Amino acid sequence: MAPAKRELTFLLADPERRLLCAVAARLPAVVTPDHLTALGVLGALGVGAGYALSRNSAAWLWAASACFVVQWLGDSLDGTLARVRGAERPRYGYYLDHIVDAFSTAVIGVGVALSPYVNPCVALGVVVVYLALSINVYLESNVFGVFRLAYGRLGPTEVRIILIAANAVLALIAPGPSLYLVATATVALLGLAMVGMLGVRVAQNLLRLSREEPRLSVVAHPSPLTTTERLGISASA
Repeated sequence: MAPAKRELTFLLADPERRLLCAVAARLPAVVTPDHLTALGVLGALGVGAGYALSRNSAAWLWAASACFVVQWLGDSLDGTLARVRGAERPRYGYYLDHIVDAFSTAVIGVGVALSPYVNPCVALGVVVVYLALSINVYLESNVFGVFRLAYGRLGPTEVRIILIAANAVLALIAPGPSLYLVATATVALLGLAMVGMLGVRVAQNLLRLSREEPRLSVVAHPSPLTTTERLGISASA
């Protein structure tokens, strides 16, 4: 099966691609794509731990933001390095990348749920919706042959930047009931927006597929004669 065509439409796609290619071209040969994938996993674990430890001190949010940068570097650079070196393994890379993405999303979501800023049920609910968005992308890549990572103009990189900015705001404000309510409501609204984006995208996909594969009309065939009817015809003959 040929790899799906990558369609990158999010805001920072072009500058990010140029930056990653420049970094990949300068990495020593000892560094492999698998090393970068492992770095991304460590970054995700650091983000989750930073959020969880923010119960003790808001300063851990700065550590979570730094780990977001590490996670972005590992997650985004592994495939770029393979392409720059002409060492792509499409099926292996596709499978490993998305398994790691699912694990990283879950780890970060659990960390947010353990923080003092957001209701755990709301945080984990958003994780479920994010994973559903990811699953839809994977299905699209197999059905349409196009890998569309972004929803609208927002992709994973933009989401990381938004979270880093939110961390900075939270780190500068003392935790309390009001902040908890505002943060929980904001995350809940974000989750609802994500559900809306997923619904629109699924509806668009189904409409396209229904046009490309219209429902076949069923041709009615005459029902076969019963044994009694066949005997009646034979008798009359």
